[in-house]
Amino acid sequence: MTIAQLQEAVEHYFAAGETAIADPAAMQVFLDFRAALERGEARSAAPDAASPTGWRVNTWVKQGILLGFRLGTLKDYSAGVLSFVDKHTFPLQNFTSSDGIRIVLGGSSVRAGAYVARGVVCAPPMYINAGAWVDEGTMVDSHALVGSCAQIGKRVHLSAAAQIGGVLEPINASPVIIEDDVLVGGNCGVYEGTIVRKGAVLAPGTILTRGTPVFDLINGTILRASAKMPLIIPDNAVVVPGSRAVSKGKGREWGLNLYCPVIVKYRDEKTDLSTTLEDLLR
Repeated sequence: MTIAQLQEAVEHYFAAGETAIADPAAMQVFLDFRAALERGEARSAAPDAASPTGWRVNTWVKQGILLGFRLGTLKDYSAGVLSFVDKHTFPLQNFTSSDGIRIVLGGSSVRAGAYVARGVVCAPPMYINAGAWVDEGTMVDSHALVGSCAQIGKRVHLSAAAQIGGVLEPINASPVIIEDDVLVGGNCGVYEGTIVRKGAVLAPGTILTRGTPVFDLINGTILRASAKMPLIIPDNAVVVPGSRAVSKGKGREWGLNLYCPVIVKYRDEKTDLSTTLEDLLR
């Protein structure tokens, strides 16, 4: 089945609603779809130079994932004293050395329907959810989360406890996208369809959401999401956690400040030197 045929079948059974549950052909379509996700042939968002954001959202892929939840039944995956119960359509993936992926001992999980490319390193414990795309040479560090449908580029470092938010509904919403060569510091959170462009650095503790204004000190601008565009962090931007004073009301009276992310510079050779440890770890 070609990708175009698979898309047509997924859209058909998704539109069929609950009636698809009784159709064995629907389950086979889902299994074919899930396999295409894991091979990297289907993805929830893909580069598209014609799009204003540079990315095209593939709504049908989210429909396919939601179809899997609709068709799934609860299954007991318990092991010894550890109790696990989940939809049988989304078990954990199994890997072998021939896949070229390092999954270090210690409790990491990659759910079925996620694409993990060769050369990815997974440090325990971390989690990659269904529909996510993690490209070559990326490091997913301890306690990091790659949410459903999130797109992670090549040679990205997701540091310890970094949270990359997932999205399934609304189905036309853009997922979080981390482009190539981005460094996401420890305890960062990137949510609600934010796009982080190539080469950017997020300092530890940086939080980015759709409602978060980002203050660019270098260019003297404030970056915001709009009704039609997500928050977009520019190429090579170095973003750190900051704060701004409340200018009115009780906030001003009490001397309060609110969190805000700040672009303090754009990446250069000196910034790159601080990330060369990556090469030594691989």
